[in-house]
Order: sequence, then C-alpha cells, then structure tokens
Amino acid sequence: MEPKSPRVGKPAADPARASGRARSPKSPPRKGSGELASRKRKPIVLGDLSQLLGYRIRRAQLWVFREISRKLASFEISPAQFSVLVVVDANPGINQLAVAKVLSIERAGLGRLADHLEARGLVTRAASFINRRYYGLYLTDAGAALLGRIRPIVAEHEKDLARKIGSSAFKQLHRTLSIFLDE
Repeated sequence: MEPKSPRVGKPAADPARASGRARSPKSPPRKGSGELASRKRKPIVLGDLSQLLGYRIRRAQLWVFREISRKLASFEISPAQFSVLVVVDANPGINQLAVAKVLSIERAGLGRLADHLEARGLVTRAASFINRRYYGLYLTDAGAALLGRIRPIVAEHEKDLARKIGSSAFKQLHRTLSIFLDE
C-alpha cells in the first residue's frame, strides 16, 4: 500500500488560521502557558504611535474620562449625562436634536440619555412651543441640585489636570484646543 501524498495547493491545517486568527510570519509558534508565565514580559513598543499628536490626545482623553468617571460614580452619573445636564441648564427648553449635535452624540444615544435622566427626575420634556414635533428639555429642581453638587467635583478634577500637566501648559492647552469647540 502506497502512502497518500499530501494535497497540492492546500496548506496543512493551522489551528490559528482555523480559528480566524492569522499568525504573523515573524511570530514564533505559541509556547506552553507555564513558560510564558515564567518569563518577564517586555514592554510593548508603540512605534510611530508615540509620535502622533492624535494618539497623545486620545491617551489624555482616556485619562481625563477615567478620572472624571471615577469621581462622578458616587452620584451615579456618567460624564455624558453630566454634559447633557450642563447644556440643558444653560439652554432651558433646548430640543434633543440640538443637544445631540452640540455634544456629538448620536440621536438615538441622546434619546436614551434623556430617557434615563427623565426617569431619575433630573430633566423633564415638554412639547416645543415652536414645533410640536419636538420636545424641549428642562432641568428639574432635583437636576439643578445634583448639578450644584457635581460642579465643584468637576472643578477639582480640572485642578487635578492642571497639576498633572502644569498650570501654564493647562492654560495653553485650553487655548489651543478651543479651536475644536465649534467643529
């Protein structure tokens, strides 16, 4: 009996490819988990990313978001919900579409945010006097009170950021990034 010859044109089964994960030609085959655990991990090199301003801005945004989320957690409010409350406070009767646009939130996402804030009694919706198809958002007394307790926390967070990067850099960054406020 002759041994079967391998199929021509079809590579041997590779578990990484079978699972949809292609292995890099440079990467060695996987080793046992015991061996990986015993070796110290090398720091990941970012390559060109570390030189890109956009990447650095994104990393800063992640830090800011993580820290403010942590500080707002005790109030059971997210940074996005805080932003909606601030905009509604400054613009009583503003319609949801305008809030979504100014905060760059998808319309459906803002609808869910407004539903949540309304269910908590922080905002109310009322039919617009100008166009009955739209609803205006208004801060309730409870919403105004919560915003009054949160604003000092956010102000302290801004001070933390200024301390982290330095007062002068903080002011310069504020001025520099203001160009994007109207985008």
